Amino acid sequence: MKLYNLGKVPWLDSQLIYHALAHMGQEALSLVSPSEPYVCIGFHQDAEQEVDMEFCRQNHIPVFRRDLGGGAVYLDGGQLFFHLILHRDNPQIPKGKTTFYKKFLQPIINVHHKIGIPVKYKPVNDLIAGNCKISGTGAAEIGECIVFVGNLIVDFNYEMMSRVLKVPDEKFRDKVHQTLKENLTTIQRELGEEKARQWDEKRLNDLMAEAFQNLLGPMQPSTRDAALQAKMDECRAMLLNDDWLYQKGKTITSGRDIKIRAGVDMLHRMHKAPGGLIRAEYAVVDGCFESLHFSGDFFCFPSHAIQDLEASLDGQPVAEVRNMLQAFYARDSLEIPGVEVEDWLTVLSVK
Repeated sequence: MKLYNLGKVPWLDSQLIYHALAHMGQEALSLVSPSEPYVCIGFHQDAEQEVDMEFCRQNHIPVFRRDLGGGAVYLDGGQLFFHLILHRDNPQIPKGKTTFYKKFLQPIINVHHKIGIPVKYKPVNDLIAGNCKISGTGAAEIGECIVFVGNLIVDFNYEMMSRVLKVPDEKFRDKVHQTLKENLTTIQRELGEEKARQWDEKRLNDLMAEAFQNLLGPMQPSTRDAALQAKMDECRAMLLNDDWLYQKGKTITSGRDIKIRAGVDMLHRMHKAPGGLIRAEYAVVDGCFESLHFSGDFFCFPSHAIQDLEASLDGQPVAEVRNMLQAFYARDSLEIPGVEVEDWLTVLSVK
């Protein structure tokens, strides 16, 4: 297995290298960090629904679709990436997603422990420091290989992350920004800036290389040769094509979902009930509603009842929402013409 410990590279190369290695069938560990910021969306996402493309164009921020799933994310040099490329028939690959992630995240757990951050694995593919996510990971099959991608988050631009996303309004954007800061942490935040400076990019990359070799065995230090560069150029032609980025024919969703970490999602939903349009903005944190806000063009008598509903659901388990709505509708004085319990369940994505 080859080791590409490359450090800072142009933003596009930070994506092309693992796509190219996988298509070549080359088992390897790649360690890189983008020298310029960009936005990366998941394979199954719609760029125009997920990203504020006009803002990115105005601010010269490239947008790239990777051949892996997951969500849209703002990436820059504050994040150090590992790409582990393995043949699908490699006997070291365990069966089952949870077992796979648990095994191949152990080196990154060990790195965090070595620098003084007690992280733990949270299924399916998160690493948690306290209650906050501290590493983003994902895996997919590309060619004949399985590619496992993740990072060490030295620092993170919360404001820019919330800005590049396409959201319904600025109020929702503020909530995304706040929720990100509350649920995503970094090496700098956990160690403090002075102590974090002791662990520069080279030292952290060397720690990752050591940790993965402890798991998988010795690797051959390598540099980009002509064959790898040729395959990267080939991938560039496909992955920078507008047909690849925009992928027509996506279903338009009636709302917005932003995954912050495992167990924390920000949602914006719309539903047209017979009595009017209902909008819901809320977070689901470990199975419970938080920061719930309803709006729309429906009528409610008395008008303050909607605020009462928001307050009653806040902090409550999603599993209990049907019972709570039925109790809410049992009020003698309540009238919401043309809006029934099932309409609220729909806008709250509860079956």
